[in-house]
Amino acid sequence: MFTSHKPEPDEAWEGIVEDKSRGMLDGSNMYHFVKVRRADGQVAKVRVDRRLWKSIAVGDRLVKQAGSGPVKA
Repeated sequence: MFTSHKPEPDEAWEGIVEDKSRGMLDGSNMYHFVKVRRADGQVAKVRVDRRLWKSIAVGDRLVKQAGSGPVKA
């Protein structure tokens, strides 16, 4: 099938959005992704909800606290 790229609930990170994408990976549901360069230098593709995806642009900063989803900072 495919990897969900959904962040784990206990993860905590922050980073800069490098790219936005979306796709119908299973043929019926639209999934929204951002490519984030984290503060530690790693690049990760992260699944986000539609509302957040529409509100961010390349260059925006995202913060993910443990126990919550990513948010625009």
